Amino acid sequence: MGVRLDRVTFRINGTVILDDVSAELTTGSVTGLLGPNGAGKSTLLRLIAGLDTPASGQVELDGSGLHSLSRRETARRVALLEQNAAPSVDLSVREVVLLGRIPHRSRLLGGFGGEADHRVAEESLAMVGAGALATRAWHSLSGGEQQRVQIARALAQRPSLLLLDEPTNHLDVSAQLGLLGQVRALGLTAVMALHDLNLAAAYCDRILLLHRGRLVAAGTPTEVLIPEIIAEVYGVDCDIVAHPRGGHPVIVFSPTSGFDQETGSA
Repeated sequence: MGVRLDRVTFRINGTVILDDVSAELTTGSVTGLLGPNGAGKSTLLRLIAGLDTPASGQVELDGSGLHSLSRRETARRVALLEQNAAPSVDLSVREVVLLGRIPHRSRLLGGFGGEADHRVAEESLAMVGAGALATRAWHSLSGGEQQRVQIARALAQRPSLLLLDEPTNHLDVSAQLGLLGQVRALGLTAVMALHDLNLAAAYCDRILLLHRGRLVAAGTPTEVLIPEIIAEVYGVDCDIVAHPRGGHPVIVFSPTSGFDQETGSA
């Protein structure tokens, strides 16, 4: 049944961050969460992950309200990869991925890393094409390799829902394409907050577009990523063409759009 957002509102110190957001994400779909900085993308991911609680409305996972699930059960079913989620101590890649097994420990303060956990860690690394990195030190990896390992850590939770907050940040083009292709190949229900509209159009089944805390458009990339909506939300002029291979929309921005350095306005 996937994820259902039912009129979700969230406030911080009286300031509305998300306002009356409703949407449904079907099982197995990849959804792109788009919007300018401050639109509420990261907040919505945290609400779906159960880390924050809506001021009103409800988040449902497979027909159950998140409020009815324990933190432990939510952590087993939902994996969130936040920005700057790197470990603060120098671990091996295998040890980083094993952190994803914490929700499955048999005792609250029990250890992990037994044969079953190591098998899951190895399988998770293989799923993102990083099996050869298992013995490497975390801090010796490139940015793209670290992102793949972080996704492997999330997969080690064995979640039914994968949430990614700006997973392509600081990656070169090759690493971006490889990472998003791997997410699609996983077959999991996934929600990714992205800035790049063209990456979202190429790799996402559906788009949720946020602006000033409200959901202003939802649908397929072809339905959402149209010049009128992009102009309204981002304040830029663009044209849409079909990709010559994939057929998905490609956004071509006008070179005269965007920030005017002389006037200081868009």
